[in-house]
Amino acid sequence: MLEINKNKVFYQNQEIFNILFEAIPEGIIVVDENTNIVAANTSAEKMFGYHQGELTNQHLNILVPIRYQTTHKNQFYYFTSKIKDRKKTSGLYLFGLTKNNHEFPLEIALNPFTIYEKEYIMALVIDMTVRRETEKKLDSLKVVLEEKVKKGTAELENTIKQLKELNRNYKTELKRRIEIESKLNKALKKEKELNELKSKFLSLVSHEFKTPLSGILTSAILLERYQLTEQQEKREKHLKTITNKVQYLNSVLNDFISLERLDASNQNYKFKIFNLSKVINEVVYNANMLLKSGQHINIPQNLSDYVLYQDEKILELILSVVIYNAIKYSPEHTDIDLEISKTKKNIIFTITDQGIGIPKNDQKFVYNRYFRAENVLNIQGTGIGLNIVKEHLKNLGGTIRFTSTENKGSVFFVELPIIKEL
Repeated sequence: MLEINKNKVFYQNQEIFNILFEAIPEGIIVVDENTNIVAANTSAEKMFGYHQGELTNQHLNILVPIRYQTTHKNQFYYFTSKIKDRKKTSGLYLFGLTKNNHEFPLEIALNPFTIYEKEYIMALVIDMTVRRETEKKLDSLKVVLEEKVKKGTAELENTIKQLKELNRNYKTELKRRIEIESKLNKALKKEKELNELKSKFLSLVSHEFKTPLSGILTSAILLERYQLTEQQEKREKHLKTITNKVQYLNSVLNDFISLERLDASNQNYKFKIFNLSKVINEVVYNANMLLKSGQHINIPQNLSDYVLYQDEKILELILSVVIYNAIKYSPEHTDIDLEISKTKKNIIFTITDQGIGIPKNDQKFVYNRYFRAENVLNIQGTGIGLNIVKEHLKNLGGTIRFTSTENKGSVFFVELPIIKEL
């Protein structure tokens, strides 16, 4: 009974915590120092086949296959012995057990935290079933592909050999063989690049979502510790952290959605007449939520003078990506300037920042998908935004270019037809 009373502190003032706790798509399980479950979100309950609240106050062993319980127990106590160092673990590949005794692979990240001087451990649980099956299918597909390539190569070599024997003195046949070999090498190279791209994409998605989600959950938990009026500043700090990370995740999702739309078809554009002021106001409104301390966005005053016939949402996306980058890569207390001008047929947007700039050796790769310059590797980002912008502008008859000096800033020029001719 005493243990249960101690656990009650975990449930005090949970309104914000519960909203975020249930919104996370991954499973979240919180246990106390005795490995008793004190909380589990809906995703975790569904993952293990339990109804709401069934896991609460149960021992963690009900989620572990019997033959793995000793190993899991040793790992848990090793982790708790390090809890004072505040070290978190990630990438633990284990097996879970559902309510109907079905075993499945999972990945767990463990993170310690303290509430009211009581130690807890939060586990972020990801069902690896689909991923394992996908990996098996990819491996199988790779084997089949390699066999086909091997078979095709053998057939090609045999054909070349026969041609060489029959036409040894004809240079045209030799040239033909070289061309065929070149095409085969290009095909193999493209296949290798595709596999590397898929692997990099999966790793990118996993990293870009896990880190902000952990930050959101941690800030939500810490909010419970600041209940006094004089602690309002600390509450606002954590609320701003949550807001910024949610905004970042939303930006990442928009990048992936736009990327899928761009790859799927170039026929998805919706052109209409609109006033530019509406787009600029929307972009700046959303960008203001990302501004660092002392940052400010300067915009022209005569926006209502510009009327376009273009895809309004795509233009909003293009300007958002460039301005968000200017904010992200600029220090506090700096300005981001947006200037607008036009020629007879085109409108030109000039976005200037006082940020870290782009290293000269990296500038030629800036529009490559997933590329990130060497001076921003420690800053969150997907390397997708400018690639999407360039492709959309290409489809809309526009262009993008920039000038940049490292540690001084960058100027991006986006040029777009005022009227898109169909």
